[in-house]
Amino acid sequence: MKELILITCYWIHLIATVVWIGGIIFILFIAMPSAKQVLGSEAGRLMGEISKSFTPIANYSIVALLVTGAALTALNKQFSGIGNFGNNWTLVLILKHFLVLGMVVVHFYRGLALTHKIAKTESSAEKISLQKLSLNLVKLNFFLGLIVLMLSGIISIV
Repeated sequence: MKELILITCYWIHLIATVVWIGGIIFILFIAMPSAKQVLGSEAGRLMGEISKSFTPIANYSIVALLVTGAALTALNKQFSGIGNFGNNWTLVLILKHFLVLGMVVVHFYRGLALTHKIAKTESSAEKISLQKLSLNLVKLNFFLGLIVLMLSGIISIV
């Protein structure tokens, strides 16, 4: 039974990862360039709508990642308890979780604070500056996501 729980948790964890990181990749490398090419200055409106659609999916993925990640950690044979840094697996896992926490904070800051600030901003120069900040935060999450994936690979062999 434990094996079935582990398999299910890994499966859900991987799906949630693909959805969140894959969504970021789609937005950065497909949707944004295409919107800019076709719509020009109106691209921001389309990207706002895409973001509204993607954000709840990303939120569900984050919840799934947190729940399955906790289960996978607790069920892993190499996990020796919170605060026990006795092996490389635990050290890499802590670094991975720290980076994931950073990604979650960036995601919810963008969605809960920055989006509203952009919508309420009257000055076009300030709005452009905030939109650039938002884009840079998406790029940051992309790079953090790549590092997290690399650390996941490292964990599988240490």
